[in-house]
Amino acid sequence: MTIKALIFDFDGLLMDTETTLLESWRWEWRRHGMELDPAGFFADHGGDANEPRYTALAAAVGPAYDRESSHALRMAHRLALNSVLEPAPGIVDWLDRAGQLGLRLAVASSSAVTHVGAMLERVGLRARFEVLATGEEVAAHKPDPAVYLLALDRLGLPAEDAVAFEDTAHGVAAAHAAGLRCVAVPNPHADAGRFTAADLLLPSAADLSLDAVLAALARRGGAPG
Repeated sequence: MTIKALIFDFDGLLMDTETTLLESWRWEWRRHGMELDPAGFFADHGGDANEPRYTALAAAVGPAYDRESSHALRMAHRLALNSVLEPAPGIVDWLDRAGQLGLRLAVASSSAVTHVGAMLERVGLRARFEVLATGEEVAAHKPDPAVYLLALDRLGLPAEDAVAFEDTAHGVAAAHAAGLRCVAVPNPHADAGRFTAADLLLPSAADLSLDAVLAALARRGGAPG
């Protein structure tokens, strides 16, 4: 197995924007004097899942609920949280080592490029990634493989020459459907028990060097999953 490129999910993997998303919603529920029940908050698919969240909040608040104001205030709060967010532990070390090894880097995210690109730019990582493939460019979100296939197409590589890195079970499914091996680093809100299909499962990117990750995948060999 000759690896030429690494393809990373963004939200929850490169940066813990899943936590800031949840916290922005908790903040908005508390602004209305209520507590958000986090059960079922995170969807089993990529892309924007906020509409049913607004519907649930509107039902809880009643006729006085102002959807436009609620959205504007929540987004402003989330932007403030994101503005101080740093890369997840171990990620910069992986990217540094990838550069030393001559590996090409890509992002395959269900989020919009305006979100992904801006966040990477703020922490000085945007230039590391040769390719950004994002949600508004594909017809279906993870677990559909479309965004991974787009990233591979832009890299000009077959799936066997790349490895995906994901923080959700549906992301792992998307990577495998694209023919990629996948390293799972579950985000703090994901059930680690759902990652049995991953080719390698790590509690954190800081737990294993990139060389050790690639060596473990090479020892495993075979098809994805």
